[in-house]
Amino acid sequence: MRAPPRLYALVAAAVLSVAGTALVPTAASAAGGPATTASADASAQPSKPFRANAAPPGLRASGNKLVDESGATRRLLGVNRSGGEFMCVQGRGIFDGPVDDASIKAIAGWKVNAVRIPLNEECRLGLSHIDAAYGGANYIAAVKALVARLEANGITPIVELHWSHGRYTGGDSHCPDTEYATCQKPMPNAQYTPAFWTSVAQTFKGDQAVVFDLFNEPFPDRATSDPTAAWTCWRDGGDCPGIDFRVAGTQTLLNAVRSTGARNLVLIPGLAYAGDLRQWLTYRPDDPAGNLAAAWHTYNFNTCSSESCFDEQLAPVIAQVPFVAGEIGENTCSHGYIDRVMAWLDAKGASYPGWTWNTWDCSSGPSLISDYNGTPTNFGVGLRDHLKGMQ
Repeated sequence: MRAPPRLYALVAAAVLSVAGTALVPTAASAAGGPATTASADASAQPSKPFRANAAPPGLRASGNKLVDESGATRRLLGVNRSGGEFMCVQGRGIFDGPVDDASIKAIAGWKVNAVRIPLNEECRLGLSHIDAAYGGANYIAAVKALVARLEANGITPIVELHWSHGRYTGGDSHCPDTEYATCQKPMPNAQYTPAFWTSVAQTFKGDQAVVFDLFNEPFPDRATSDPTAAWTCWRDGGDCPGIDFRVAGTQTLLNAVRSTGARNLVLIPGLAYAGDLRQWLTYRPDDPAGNLAAAWHTYNFNTCSSESCFDEQLAPVIAQVPFVAGEIGENTCSHGYIDRVMAWLDAKGASYPGWTWNTWDCSSGPSLISDYNGTPTNFGVGLRDHLKGMQ
């Protein structure tokens, strides 16, 4: 998702691409071991049910499934917990709302087994313009504590880079007046992002239950009309057409992770705000650990929002690699769209965390909850009831 409602005015009719559409900010805007060579049908092992308070397993890619240490198929089904991407850079804290034991137990009460945690690279690295109370060592400690609380409740943490450095003034520019990590940028930057992922990987390389999501929602396709150039930028980085800063491509970031010895599962989203995966298989980076999954985001206002489009654009990817819909949501304050998405993903054995476990407006967040005790919004009812019904 592009941002919390108190920062962004959501515009469902904003610039469309063939695969997705951005939520455009206002001017006042500041969100295991190597894979085996088993057949793609790793589901020969039964999928394990939710296990309350059991430690989450280490995960690896096996064919087009995620499996645990015993070889049983696993799916990541849960929520996003936004805040770590924007509160710190705005000097207002580290997380938006509580992340204490009680709040994590409320999340677990929805039978969630995964929580995606958006982060900010400038806060993690403790750059000089970040309030020290919310950056550097304090930020790192807060994220580690949240990861530990999630794991103590049997929940897989997915740490992801949401907001990053680099002045960008091209198409779909969300904060053209600053280079600071105060909004979504089209791609990660070569100056700081490899250091961010080296730091994160060093911290969690001993815990393969932690999943790494490399970059929230790439959109180099909005900076150039050449799809080949956009996908090449996505993989290789460098001086990309239409992007003002030097880009770190997905291969560079994956190399940064693996150079630490971390073999954790890594999620890599496609173009068009993670909505377009049609060339993902062609351009995917090389992983010496063989532990990658494709990441996709979907909302009701995206161009590719029908089962026929899913069948055409996503099914070929799902047939070959594990697939995680890192964000699913809708701005209708109901759950008709995500009901359809979850049914389609269930049939494919794919994973999906909903956006987002924050007390925002369900039409402009979209928010799953109205309080941190876990009371669902009309939108959140759909995800909650679906997850509870899967036991």
